[in-house]
Amino acid sequence: MISLPDMKLFLNSIANPAHRFSLSCLCHTRNIGCIFYVMAASPIMRIPCKVAELSLDISLNCGQSFRWKKRPSGEWAGVLAGYLWLMNQDEAGLNYRVVKPVVQSEASPSESLPAKKAEMKECIDYEHMVKDYFQLDIDLESLYRQWSLADANFDKVAKNFVGVRMLKQDPVENLFAFICSSNNNIQRITGMVEKLCETYGNHLLTYEDVAYYTFPSIESLAEEKVESKLRTLGFGYRAKFIQQSAAKIMKNGGRDWLLNLRTVSYLEAKSSLMTLPGIGAKVADCICLMSLNHSVAIPVDTHVFQIAKANYVPHLSQTKSVTDKVYNEISAHFQSLFGTYAGWAHSVLFSADLRHLRVPPPVAKKRNATDVTKEKPALGRAQRKKK
Repeated sequence: MISLPDMKLFLNSIANPAHRFSLSCLCHTRNIGCIFYVMAASPIMRIPCKVAELSLDISLNCGQSFRWKKRPSGEWAGVLAGYLWLMNQDEAGLNYRVVKPVVQSEASPSESLPAKKAEMKECIDYEHMVKDYFQLDIDLESLYRQWSLADANFDKVAKNFVGVRMLKQDPVENLFAFICSSNNNIQRITGMVEKLCETYGNHLLTYEDVAYYTFPSIESLAEEKVESKLRTLGFGYRAKFIQQSAAKIMKNGGRDWLLNLRTVSYLEAKSSLMTLPGIGAKVADCICLMSLNHSVAIPVDTHVFQIAKANYVPHLSQTKSVTDKVYNEISAHFQSLFGTYAGWAHSVLFSADLRHLRVPPPVAKKRNATDVTKEKPALGRAQRKKK
């Protein structure tokens, strides 16, 4: 009988994931006594969706979530709900695949048969998960038209930034990721979130030589030793806030307490979040907007402050910092201008201000000798008289 370590080593030596999966199934049916993990990749699935309704390249790369990465193939890869998702799109639709680890075991034919039957009956509604995550039930084109009519500046910006859609994230991941965002940039936040997952999450699978992890549980981040460990990983003062917030959330009721903030008013949800260590108005508004369904929330950071001064609240042009009064004034202005989904509209303006997403100006084409139209030179005044 082949041993478990030998079987794992043999399977991992096979380059093609599809062949690994097929061979693992063959081992199972041939009664080779072992238990091991393999990857099962779904076929490519598709949802009709215009880029005007969803732009992956902006929505997954504008600082909402920090766990999506674009692969050399052009696909976006990220962990969502315990699966690895691979996504890309064309003008008319969203294409996606799901890769998940599958436990293959062999005890005896009689013991494995019920499990295999249950596995065959399993039906996961991946399409619903995608639609829910991207909130595709919301008519984004219609909202863009409303916002463009309400604001000339939005109308100008939106032409190059269509399909900017708010994600409906897991509030646990969203909350701790944005504690990391304090005085930070997208690149560094992404690195910190990766370290959190690698250190306190569970290894989900390794796909094409890249390891993917689940996001840590609140319980794992609430342990006292977390702060010192995170400090050694370069989190600085944020380490204390992560551990203390996790501990307080556990005391408040854990994940259920966070999820319940989706059911209360926006102001109540924001106030509740601001009782946690390391969470001020901006981070609270990010969490309200990105994972708690409060679409009216307006996170005011440096980008939004500058946008507001330049285009919306000109009397603040000489203001140097964002006080509570200034923060509330800017938020109220956007909420009054854009309505219920003000947070979504603000995210379009925010995305347009990000350096890595800015649309470069068109480059003037250099003329060369072959491009110049051969014309008769214009006659000078003397030549015209002579003629």
